[in-house]
Amino acid sequence: MKKFLNEFKEFAIKGNVIDMAVGVIIGGAFTAFINSIVGNIAMPLIGILIGVDFAGWVIELPHLYGNTEPSILNIGLFINSLISFLVLAFTVFLFVKALNKFRKKPKEPALPEPTTEELLLAEIRDILKDKKAEN
Repeated sequence: MKKFLNEFKEFAIKGNVIDMAVGVIIGGAFTAFINSIVGNIAMPLIGILIGVDFAGWVIELPHLYGNTEPSILNIGLFINSLISFLVLAFTVFLFVKALNKFRKKPKEPALPEPTTEELLLAEIRDILKDKKAEN
């Protein structure tokens, strides 16, 4: 158990957990921003272009067991959420793509120059190969 706790402590101290927490917080704020754009700007514009207000799209379910309150499926709100998701996913895709352009690619290590011994061995190999081809 002590080994497990030490591993967890090492994991948490490395910064992985802190980085993840910062990402979740920023992601939540970013999601609220995208939802506002979709709900307050995009959906009204789409509604004007198409002539349909998605927010009003509902399906009323039949009353069961003497239920007086109507049960409804908010299809329009679902469509709003779907569009929010697509805009958010596309925005994150563009953000990650831009980050990858700026990320430094690791340099491939240069091969060391061959030593004189390696050069001599390669020369001997080539001479032996030529002699073999002549015979």
